[in-house]
Amino acid sequence: MAIELEPSWLKVLGDEFDKDYMVKLKQFLKDEKETGQKIYPKGTDIFNAFNKTPFDEVKVVILGQDPYHGPNQAHGLSFSVQNGVATPPSLQNIYKELATDIPGFKIPNTGNLTHWAEQGVLLLNATLTVRAGMAGSHQKKGWEKFTDTVIKTISDKKTGVVFILWGNYAQSKSELIDGSKHLIIKSTHPSPLAVGRGGFFGSKPFSKTNAYLIKHGEKPIDWQI
Repeated sequence: MAIELEPSWLKVLGDEFDKDYMVKLKQFLKDEKETGQKIYPKGTDIFNAFNKTPFDEVKVVILGQDPYHGPNQAHGLSFSVQNGVATPPSLQNIYKELATDIPGFKIPNTGNLTHWAEQGVLLLNATLTVRAGMAGSHQKKGWEKFTDTVIKTISDKKTGVVFILWGNYAQSKSELIDGSKHLIIKSTHPSPLAVGRGGFFGSKPFSKTNAYLIKHGEKPIDWQI
């Protein structure tokens, strides 16, 4: 697995790639490919979140868990799918919340969230790869250690970042974040299984994010896709 990472991320994370857990993770991915397993996303998209959102430009972090495991969906951005692919149910619910939270927001016909990433929204999954058709298949192989380091590095080295944590898994990462110098927004996960329990719809994470960014002298996010 060749590491092609945006320079500002390489500067703060470069040492991670030589650590034992990452060497083992690279070997695991190599073994998967050599035994004919199809991996999502494609190799050049694994670090897409970092390459679309340089470390120096991170203003918001939206944490997901796993890449989508269906064909042509995952492209390295949490909750996002490639153009021409049906909008997944969780993202449909995110759009519904946006439509009530952000005045004038129109639900788009694409699930590609690159526009957010290019404005400083780090769309980070805790696990960056998955075996085709097998949800969670690359969990506990080392990715979580890497992405925990990413979250803690952002918390330690930056100030005024908004962390949006949906669901229990994402919220467990709040212990890595210094809440005294960042904003942590928590609610139920937008997945159809979770939204029925209440707490996601009406939580207004997007307007809260923009209000915080403006208060701290940052340009708000244009959430319209």
